[in-house]
Amino acid sequence: MRFKGLDLNLLVVLDALLGERNLSAAARRINLSQPAMSAAVARLRDYFGDELFTTSGRERFLTPRAAALAPAVRDALLQIQCSIISSDTFHPAQSDRRFRIILSDFATLVFFEKVVERVAREAPGVSFELLPVDDGPDELLQRGDVDFLILPDLFTSSAHSSVALFEERLVCVGCRTNKQLPRQLTFERYMSMRHVSVRFGRLMKPSIEEWFLLEHGLKRRVEVAVQGFSMVPPMVSGTARIATIPSRLVRHFEKSFPLQIVELPLPLPAFTETLCWPSLHNSDPASIWMREIMMQEASRMAPPL
Repeated sequence: MRFKGLDLNLLVVLDALLGERNLSAAARRINLSQPAMSAAVARLRDYFGDELFTTSGRERFLTPRAAALAPAVRDALLQIQCSIISSDTFHPAQSDRRFRIILSDFATLVFFEKVVERVAREAPGVSFELLPVDDGPDELLQRGDVDFLILPDLFTSSAHSSVALFEERLVCVGCRTNKQLPRQLTFERYMSMRHVSVRFGRLMKPSIEEWFLLEHGLKRRVEVAVQGFSMVPPMVSGTARIATIPSRLVRHFEKSFPLQIVELPLPLPAFTETLCWPSLHNSDPASIWMREIMMQEASRMAPPL
């Protein structure tokens, strides 16, 4: 089908190309052969009168024209997907829907495990792809590349639809054999001790307590930086290191590691883990069903320590 001289099928090709920035990867994403993909790209370049990409070494960059086209093309395809193609009915027990979700390993271990178990019982054909916290999760959500994002409310954007899932608080944790860790920890002692810090993505974005300290121009002694909360217990076990982690995670790991909890000497309030989704999915029956399950399972969680 053509619209003002543009074959609308080429929009799917353009969206894949803008997302992947690699000809072969884009062809695999939309199940096109390499020659067909190359021909489609040539037609796109001819229509827009633009190369769409420039190459520097092995890196491929969007031209200004392509960068301007990317959000409009993605929004148009999402509107078609959500408003025209998607079925009005959704039968969980018969569905083979795959949900892509960005969340931390903390949220996976203390919360999402229960969601997966329940969905396996009620909708055995439904599957999940759980993705680590990315450097640009909002962009992935905006483009519709992921269905949900679960993050502390401090790090979520008001541009997306969202709902609170559960509250959590941070605690200081160390090994039970750590004689340098007093039962009542002062701020000065906390800052002087050796820390294990959790950071996210390729840019190593800080966790809540490190963000708080940096905002106040403070820097603690980080001896080990890891990319997930699940790596903290082995890094403090049997050492003089301490770490700052969500309290429910201690409950999860205390059977496997000799951990002790100390009150965190920072004026940090409880934070809220928040569920976000693209606004275009507000009326999507599958998204609504998944949101309801997550909210129900969150309401059944035991309170933080």
